[in-house]
Amino acid sequence: MTTPLFELLEHHDYGEVHLARDAATGLKAIVAIHDTRLGPALGGCRFIPYETERDAIVDALRLARGMTYKAALAGIAHGGGKSVLIKPTGQFDRAALFRAFGRFVEHLGGHYITAEDSGTSIEDMEVLRGVTKHVTGVKPEHGGSGDPSPFTALGVRRGIEACVKRVLGKDDLEGVSVAVQGVGHVGYHLCRELHALGAQLTVADIDPLKAERAQRELSARVVSLDAIFEADCDVFAPCALGSALNDATIPRLRCKIVAGAANNQLAEPRHGDDLMQRGILYAPDYAINAGGLINVAQEVVGYDEAVSRARTMKIYDTIYEIAERAERAMTPTYRVADTMVEERLARVAV
Repeated sequence: MTTPLFELLEHHDYGEVHLARDAATGLKAIVAIHDTRLGPALGGCRFIPYETERDAIVDALRLARGMTYKAALAGIAHGGGKSVLIKPTGQFDRAALFRAFGRFVEHLGGHYITAEDSGTSIEDMEVLRGVTKHVTGVKPEHGGSGDPSPFTALGVRRGIEACVKRVLGKDDLEGVSVAVQGVGHVGYHLCRELHALGAQLTVADIDPLKAERAQRELSARVVSLDAIFEADCDVFAPCALGSALNDATIPRLRCKIVAGAANNQLAEPRHGDDLMQRGILYAPDYAINAGGLINVAQEVVGYDEAVSRARTMKIYDTIYEIAERAERAMTPTYRVADTMVEERLARVAV
């Protein structure tokens, strides 16, 4: 790792990082806890390959910071945390590895609560539930809420509606064209939400079968991963991994709105300025994709689906307020969203 760990912590405004290694299972786990002023850290468990350990640590740091901001803006009594498990390259016992991770989470004593994320599933959360109580997203029969993806998609759809109202002056999505990058768990559910309301879909995914399903079931037009950035559309919805908005892709966009489910969509904060300069309204990722977090957070206090849905629907109001304040102040939306978070955190006694 070329950059010392404490320099990385300072750069991302941390915080604490916990590391665990289990030789028997191949577990290499990172739990990043960014801020707990609003409550115990809550955030998903990512299980994907990384080229370097530094990449994994930076991913955890960026994601956990985003969770702090996401929870604060959504009005949730939790801080920001994230866990990253470096996926082994060879054969491994998945259940044993997740049990080892569960023991690690339990050792943290509730300081961090985990959930499903990229590369993990409800089944993995069920394995964790066997060794720690500090897990959400388990099956409904065990007091959980199940897959959070539909709630994330619902919140993104509501955010898109707010952006469409601001930019296009429309109260509905009938005929609105949306290009969705990534139609996995959240992207697919988002496409279903949009299709049901009359939106016209263009999709791309690294897995052609997922794209074909959207075409078959939702009448979506399928384009290549590269061509999705140049799709002529009203809304571009990044729903894959982060950093989709960068120096190479932003000049190619042919949309009026960027609003999607992916975390860390801006490769660097300055790319939010680039979008504004091009006249594109950007819905800050952690503001628009908070539905899944809102839903799993409800498990901690006693799950009520109606409450989760009602709170997720309010993402419309959050995105509309951000866009309105940004226009009034003539400043990028990501800065407005950050300011709103910092205002809330500043009101919390340390």
